[in-house]
Amino acid sequence: MNIVILGLSITSSWGNGHATTFRGLVRELNNLKHEVLFLERDVPWYASSRDLPNPEYCQTELYQSLDDLKQRFTEQVREADLVIVGSYVPEGVQVGEWVVQTARGIKAFYDIDTPVTLAKLERQDFEYLHPRLIPQYDLYLSFTGGPTLDLLEQKYGSPMARALYCSFDPDLYFPERQVIQWDLGYLGTYSEDRQPPLEKLMLDAARIWPEGKFVVAGPQYPETVHWPANTQYIHHLPPAEHRKFYNSQRFTQNITRADMIKAGYSPSVRLFEAAACGTPIISDYWDGLDTVFTIGSEILVAYSAADTLQYLREMSEKERKVIGERARQKVLTQHTAAHRAQELVNYARNLMSLAVKE
Repeated sequence: MNIVILGLSITSSWGNGHATTFRGLVRELNNLKHEVLFLERDVPWYASSRDLPNPEYCQTELYQSLDDLKQRFTEQVREADLVIVGSYVPEGVQVGEWVVQTARGIKAFYDIDTPVTLAKLERQDFEYLHPRLIPQYDLYLSFTGGPTLDLLEQKYGSPMARALYCSFDPDLYFPERQVIQWDLGYLGTYSEDRQPPLEKLMLDAARIWPEGKFVVAGPQYPETVHWPANTQYIHHLPPAEHRKFYNSQRFTQNITRADMIKAGYSPSVRLFEAAACGTPIISDYWDGLDTVFTIGSEILVAYSAADTLQYLREMSEKERKVIGERARQKVLTQHTAAHRAQELVNYARNLMSLAVKE
């Protein structure tokens, strides 16, 4: 297939999880012999932090404005077999309207932020998606599964809503021998709604257990955050260092955004990456977590700092390693970027076959 993707970013992973998702998906589409053109808005905050300016597995083009996009890429969008518009694309509503009017092939919206998107729609915040556009996309690809897919079809009129979860690259994330530096680590960009559970499950545990060693890595944390004395803060950790980070901790903490907890069925890319490294995960709970991992056997759930500390201080080293390995085997068989690329191709081919029958 000839595929055009208009996404937030593939060239820069700074402050967003979109780039990692697109890189894995596009690389595997290329491995399946599909041709991908990735179109990205040239914005200053990514221009200064491009860690992959020219991916070798696709053609990447930057555009300066909506007019520039239309002038240079109308033909490619018109002739593509599949055109995908991603969430949080600048001027996403206008971009989407242009795509559905221009493209002759399958038109899809890829929502890497589904619960956030739906919350925004409820507030009539149409930053990158308008309800009137949803029925015009042939396919709504969602980072969230479960009941949310029914909601997208029944309330918002999507002709076809399907889960396309995040994924990981097994060539980048795997167990390796590292000196263990921390008992518990967390990797994630600051968000106001994630900070209270981070305090409750991890930072309070650090305060209670001063002998323990903790670490938080991610940008945009305000100066008002009071880090415990035994907690190291790393401002930014590029993807190339994530594997070493996970392999340098005994356990890793997973914290889920409030909108995603409310929706459920929203596994994060960090969840899969940590599991791929064989690092046992201590997670908050959300509906659908048990459809991704077996709780207690492949993942640990904490509701309080006491729960966190029980795992850190009482679990045997043998049991710790077994839980991490079970989670690793689960993601290797179900959640790699290759799995996602094949799922996307299957969705597109099903739509194409339906169109032929009609």
